[in-house]
Amino acid sequence: MSSMKKQFNIKGMHCASCVLKIEEAVKKVAGVSTANVNLATEQATVECDAAKVTDEQIAEAVAGAGYAAEPVAVLAIHELPLHDHLRMEKAQELHDLKIKVAVSLAFGALILWGSFPGLMQTAPPILKNFWVQFILATPIQFWVGWIFYRSALAALKHRTTTMDTLVAMGTTVAYGYSVVVTVFPSLVTSAGIEPMPYFDTSVIIIALILLGRFFEAKAKAGTSQAIQKLIGLQAKTAKVIRGGVEVDLPIDQVTVGDEIRVRPGEKIPVDGIILTGESAIDEAMVTGESMPTDKKAGDTVIGATINKTGSFIFRATKVGSETMLAQIIKLVQEAQGSKAPIQRLADKVSSVFVPIVLLLAVVTFVVWYFLGPTPTLLYAILNTVAVLIIACPCAMGLATPTAIMVGTGLGAEHGILIKDAVALEVAGKITTVVFDKTGTITEGHPKVTDFLLMENIENVYQELGWALPASDSQTSPQSSPLQRGGRTTPLASAEERVGGEVSQAIRRYILSLISSLEKKSEHSLSQAITEFGTAEQAGEFRVESFQALSGRGLTGTVDGHRILIGTKKLMEEERVMRCAGLDAAAERFLGEAKTLAFVAIDGKNVALIAITDTIKATAIAGIQALKKMGITPVLLTGDHRIAAEVIAKQVGIEKVYAEVLPADKERTIRELQNRNTTPYSLQPTASIVGMVGDGINDAPALAAADVGIAMGTGTDVAIEAADITLVNKNLMSVATAIKLSQKTMRTIKLNLLWAFGYNIILIPVAMGALYPLWHILLNPILASVAMASSSISVVINSLLLKRRKI
Repeated sequence: MSSMKKQFNIKGMHCASCVLKIEEAVKKVAGVSTANVNLATEQATVECDAAKVTDEQIAEAVAGAGYAAEPVAVLAIHELPLHDHLRMEKAQELHDLKIKVAVSLAFGALILWGSFPGLMQTAPPILKNFWVQFILATPIQFWVGWIFYRSALAALKHRTTTMDTLVAMGTTVAYGYSVVVTVFPSLVTSAGIEPMPYFDTSVIIIALILLGRFFEAKAKAGTSQAIQKLIGLQAKTAKVIRGGVEVDLPIDQVTVGDEIRVRPGEKIPVDGIILTGESAIDEAMVTGESMPTDKKAGDTVIGATINKTGSFIFRATKVGSETMLAQIIKLVQEAQGSKAPIQRLADKVSSVFVPIVLLLAVVTFVVWYFLGPTPTLLYAILNTVAVLIIACPCAMGLATPTAIMVGTGLGAEHGILIKDAVALEVAGKITTVVFDKTGTITEGHPKVTDFLLMENIENVYQELGWALPASDSQTSPQSSPLQRGGRTTPLASAEERVGGEVSQAIRRYILSLISSLEKKSEHSLSQAITEFGTAEQAGEFRVESFQALSGRGLTGTVDGHRILIGTKKLMEEERVMRCAGLDAAAERFLGEAKTLAFVAIDGKNVALIAITDTIKATAIAGIQALKKMGITPVLLTGDHRIAAEVIAKQVGIEKVYAEVLPADKERTIRELQNRNTTPYSLQPTASIVGMVGDGINDAPALAAADVGIAMGTGTDVAIEAADITLVNKNLMSVATAIKLSQKTMRTIKLNLLWAFGYNIILIPVAMGALYPLWHILLNPILASVAMASSSISVVINSLLLKRRKI
């Protein structure tokens, strides 16, 4: 089975009961494994067997439930802002809705003026005429209100009910009663009821419900701003060099392998690798990092980021839908369309909500008609209409998806990509965070941390017959500061000494000899030493008789000196004259889990280099942030125990699992999940474990964890296995992601509390529960106001997430 995800735009949804009906219909299609419908985005995400299920089958299943489905086309990043026909359709729908709301409110206000007690005394006689009110109300009922009838009839055709069924029934009862009063007033009078129409009730209800939908649609548009911002980042053109000529091309014509020039202030059009030049690049819009990042030849650049200073040429490696920006947009869209476990409760309640409300409406009519005060028919009709109108499954349907949309969008703005709503919900419950070491806590590549020369090196050189030329102050390949024989002069002034002991000239010269030899090797430690030499402005000499000694080091002749670089064992084998001071330093560095390279020149150990994988700048702060939240950090690595414990101690991690094979990392995660590691716990409970990693060997552990978190610098396999990706590479973002989850879940719970509470409290009020004691009844018009405001309040509460600090 070749499983794939398909997305569809759904039309005709207005409440949470619609969601479950569509999901159930789609799941009945053979080959469909899961179906998630999102009321906020008005989209369905279907996971199915691509060989068995076609788009037409899904569309037919949705149509069978009374709705319309249209496949979402997979567009390249440059096509998104140009071909977003769905967004234009929504804008047109919003415009049409605005017109209908304005007309219905205007007509409703005129009818209300001519019929509502307290207002009608000031109204002109024409507005008090029942037939005029009938003429004003009829187009509102059947033109503006057709949206409710169309949905209700479609639902009836498929033997289902929706919120529109309630609105259509409620307004039709009010309108129908008013028509009878207008056409047959004597019939109403004979029943002992004053002939008074309620056209204002039906018209104002329709107007207010549509007004609520208008504001709701405007607010929901705000929840998807993150996607629109990301789409807007894309550059429109690129300066491509073809045949030695620089030409401006539309972004869709750039291909992999093209060489592109970027000048200061311009957007980088696509992903690639710098060939020549260097610059500082503002990657804040993609990674969330506030400071520009320095880039040079060989470094990668991300499309849509901004070149701040220098000019450079880079080769395009990813274009169109393959760029990082396109992948981020796709990931955010999928996350916003997914469904959190907590939403299932709302969907289940909503699926039976409308039938229950219809039953309660019947009970209300019967009770008021047979047991209510006179005129019993009028009271029965008005209270039944109030019950039908006050019920609002919309708020329950919007409570979760709107918060999910805002939460995932907010995460994307901070360089935190959340794969789905399940990850967003579970992340807030994490009690233990497990970190891989290499590439996660550390930078992932070795660096020179210490470069020491032996004590009294000036005297040693004098003893060996070396001298510094009187005029020399700079090291260069042409003028060696160490020469055999010749005139001996004072080595250096106090200003030239490092720490008052070692001449800058001697230090630079020795480093130049070392760096020249190391450049002949491709070993990672040699690359680290070479990088250090470059940073220290070391010179370069010709190397002769180069030899790599497997597992031990390097040897060769550089500038006439025999150089030996390698392990302590190599020094012993070659009978190198040792230095007590460097041996003592070596013992100290070994205790810090550093890798050592001894350096001998002409048989004398003159230098010691310590190399280690350095800790990331944000590691300590990131670990401390988790501990303040009561979350236990754990280090899990395949490295040897001494190195693991040293790193753990430096960043503040107490619990360490070292020398763990990749195959055993998953088992360790499972063990942690069944053991409570949270401090201050009163009783043992299972832990919710988050795993942070970046390598292929971390993929099984990332998949096994409750929430897998991949570093943006990691492998594709690790990112695919993870639930959350940290594009910004900042370990503080682990705590930020957990806080974002917690705040989003608090918003969802508050939304659900409001949605359920609203219906539980106000439906009994609409039925007349307050009448026996206080003679209070809920006017149907006020019921429509309350119903509209309930949905709007839920969406606004979700939007407030944007203002909360994470």
